[in-house]
Amino acid sequence: MSFKVAVASSDGKYVNQHFGMAQQFLIFEIDDEGNYKFLEIRENTPACDVGGHTDEAMARSAELISDCEAVLASQIGHGAVNALASYGVEAYMAPTFIETALKELAALKKETDNNIHS
Repeated sequence: MSFKVAVASSDGKYVNQHFGMAQQFLIFEIDDEGNYKFLEIRENTPACDVGGHTDEAMARSAELISDCEAVLASQIGHGAVNALASYGVEAYMAPTFIETALKELAALKKETDNNIHS
C-alpha cells in the first residue's frame, strides 16, 4: 500500500532542514514497488526560533503533515518526535539526498511489512 512522506528540504534535492526550522515540507508518495513521486509543497511556519519553540507551534507543524506516514529531516528533537507520534507520523533523521532517503525508507518499510506478514 502506498504512503506519503514529508521531507524537510529548502532546495528540493537534499534533506537539509531541522524539523522545527523547516519553512516547507515536500510531500512524496511511495508505492508498493518502492517508486516515489512528488505530490506538493506545503508551506510551514517554523516551530523553532533562536529562543526555542512552543508546544502549540510544534503541534501545528505536526498537524500540517499528519496525513503522512513518515517525515524525513536533517535533525529532529524529542518534542517534535512526540508531537508527530501523536498523529501516527514516524520521524527519521536522514541528512542526505532526498532520492537516497526515499529509497532507503521504501526498503525499510518493505522489510518491516514483510516481517509483520511472515
